[in-house]
Amino acid sequence: MMNTLTKTLIASAIATAMVSGAQAADAVTVYGKLNVTAQSNDEKGESKTEIQSNASRLGVKGAFDLGNNLEAFYTIEYEVDTGADTKDNFEARNQFVGLRGDFGSVAMGRNDTMLKKSQGKVDLFSDLDGDIKKLFKGENRMAQTATYMSPNFSNFTFGVTYVAEGDSDQDYTYTNGAGETILKETDGFSAAAMYGDAKLKKTPIFVSIAYDSEVKGYDVLRATAQGKIAGFKIGGMYQEQEKSQNGKSKSGYMFSASYDIQAVTLKGQYQDMEDLGSSWSVGADYKLAKPTKLLAFYTSREYDNSSYDDEYIGVGIQHSF
Repeated sequence: MMNTLTKTLIASAIATAMVSGAQAADAVTVYGKLNVTAQSNDEKGESKTEIQSNASRLGVKGAFDLGNNLEAFYTIEYEVDTGADTKDNFEARNQFVGLRGDFGSVAMGRNDTMLKKSQGKVDLFSDLDGDIKKLFKGENRMAQTATYMSPNFSNFTFGVTYVAEGDSDQDYTYTNGAGETILKETDGFSAAAMYGDAKLKKTPIFVSIAYDSEVKGYDVLRATAQGKIAGFKIGGMYQEQEKSQNGKSKSGYMFSASYDIQAVTLKGQYQDMEDLGSSWSVGADYKLAKPTKLLAFYTSREYDNSSYDDEYIGVGIQHSF
């Protein structure tokens, strides 16, 4: 629940951003996105209708030139759940501060791991009920991180995230050979090597390989690729995941494709994870203007150990600013 102090900090940040932007001494941007859908959700055999917020957000980001090719940068972002039962509907997203220069960049605070960042734009149903996080581990935003990103070397970049053991999500339990339950508090690492532009504007392809070691109790290996072929955007992902202690490696894959017909984008996606389940989604976006689109989608998810399939159908609107 967001307290009065947090509300005051957000209001102050927005006010500061407006003043700083006017002065142009500090390059500050207030930004956000509202994505709201009317949905019919069928989960575990029970159906209900919702007006659902999908990772809507409000943030402030900026940078300040320190001289000598050095720049300070920061982001403070909150998720805004428009459909929450309570008016205290803010939840922390990425919130970090850092330095960047010829050496690359270093950021500290709450941040997405490098493995999560390495997916680029291949997940065409990100933030919706067809999001790959429903079956794949590794979509982590951790509270206590330090991340290094290399400079761009001919479209190649490398990054590593350190997750401190003080992060409560780094605590997990496992059973040892004697049948005893052990609580482990450990730090973790997430690394990725990437080639190309994730938006496919500067390069025709984007590829990455990433690995998590003991992040949120899991080790994950992920390879991702996306490119443009004959007007289509085609993407794929292969993943292996296992619990960090006494875990069995399981593999999965995902394929996605989209095609633009003037202002309409048609898209589809299929995902499968061993011993867990599979999911497929289809949808369409209609761009009304650069920041605004209408959307419609259908997702079906089948679990290996359940007699019920989950189904979601929704229509909505997204506006970014």
